Amino acid sequence: MAAQIRVEYPDIWPETVRALVVHSAEWTDVMKEQFLPKEGKQGYARLLRVCGYGVPNLGRALYCAANSLTLVSEASLQPFDKRDGRYVTRDMHLYALPWPADVLTDLGETRVTMRVTLSYFVEPSPGEIGWENRYRYASHALRFDINGPGESQEEFVGRVNVQARDDGTHSATKGAGEHWTIGEARNVGSIHSDIWSGRAADLTASNMVAIYPAVGWWRERQNQNRWSKSCRYALIVSIQTPDEEVDIYTPVAVQIGIQTPIVIEIPQMWMAHCQAMAFDLPLHRPLRLRSIARRVRKCAQITCLRLDYIPFDSA
Repeated sequence: MAAQIRVEYPDIWPETVRALVVHSAEWTDVMKEQFLPKEGKQGYARLLRVCGYGVPNLGRALYCAANSLTLVSEASLQPFDKRDGRYVTRDMHLYALPWPADVLTDLGETRVTMRVTLSYFVEPSPGEIGWENRYRYASHALRFDINGPGESQEEFVGRVNVQARDDGTHSATKGAGEHWTIGEARNVGSIHSDIWSGRAADLTASNMVAIYPAVGWWRERQNQNRWSKSCRYALIVSIQTPDEEVDIYTPVAVQIGIQTPIVIEIPQMWMAHCQAMAFDLPLHRPLRLRSIARRVRKCAQITCLRLDYIPFDSA
């Protein structure tokens, strides 16, 4: 499956290939019946430990249906830095997501889902020292979070600052924790994926995603001189509505200047040639958040921001 994705998108990073595989995966009914005795974050954490993220689907990995929208970003950041003789956390990235606000507002109380997947690779710690300390095996870790409904950008950045500095400590403002399926249990390994579910109106206001670092041996083992290294990551964000008649792909594609295919009525006599197709038209490729960044000057409402803010205090 990874090879098929690479053939379709030959220029994407290995981090992105892995992210697409996981992002397309779903738990089967059999998995849930056997390993999910009851709904809730603890139940899904157990399901995740046993079954991973489920069974991947090539069609979902490669294409978006009209009632779904997938955004992809490939970026690099420097997790740590040295300031005034102290080793501190440095970069975070903040993305403003181009949700089709009018469409989501019209859906109102309709339940929608958003999935976020973050993929990156780590450098294992030299020797065996990392086995005894969670901060000393992986060179670094990355986390993602979104702003809660009613949480401003300033409040959101402040909350993420606290979480990154204190490695999971929550600040005074409330995020979107109650909407996540897995929650904190997703922060294991070097690929993290979770599903947000809630009202379409709430998702309209939850339109920012932050990527920020967590402590690793690049910062803790200063004698290795790795604190200035950068790391790559792939971020995938998708939303989906239950109504197949609702088109959320086209409004965003039009906003950021991407051409969308025109659906043409196919005469009945030609329908036999379409029987071999394994999906329903129209299908679209995922949109790249990087392409959004190139169009910031053309459309102020479509932004992909990088924040190099004041370094965190090292704990």
